[in-house]
Amino acid sequence: MNDEQHDEVIYDDENPEMDAKGSVKKLREKLKVSEEKAQEYLTGWQKAKADLVNLRKEDEKRMTDRLKFAEQTLILDLLPVIDSFDMAFANKKAWEELPKEWRTGVEYIHANLMSTLEKYGAKTINPINEPFNPEYHEAIGAIETDKESDDHKVLEVIQKGFKMHDKVIRTAKVKVGEYKRN
Repeated sequence: MNDEQHDEVIYDDENPEMDAKGSVKKLREKLKVSEEKAQEYLTGWQKAKADLVNLRKEDEKRMTDRLKFAEQTLILDLLPVIDSFDMAFANKKAWEELPKEWRTGVEYIHANLMSTLEKYGAKTINPINEPFNPEYHEAIGAIETDKESDDHKVLEVIQKGFKMHDKVIRTAKVKVGEYKRN
């Protein structure tokens, strides 16, 4: 008799008490095996579900990172336009000679461009009078100073830097104070 046929026989007319005990024992063993399999399947299912949740989180992070990178690339492409505005504004004499309405229009365009950059997480690094920090600043020159308090401070900004989502995407080009004792 194979196991399936043997398991189906629960009672034996010749020895009903012995047969009932054996049947209960077999049923308990089958129940135990079934419970172990059920637990194994449940554990496998829970692990697969956790793996899927983790995979979805990783995919979302990758997509977010890709989007940030695409935004960063666009912002970097727009920085020369910002630099052009800054150069135009820096020449005070030439700027003041332009008609007021024209200056107002250009300033409005500049303000809109800057607010759009900020909307996407780009912020200006304009470190005038801040201590020099190579993480945010690129020293392209030094300015002699007779003030000890200006030593190693940014005294002139040649080109503003930018950071995006708290990551520097372009360091500010600066001139740093160098204290000279008299």
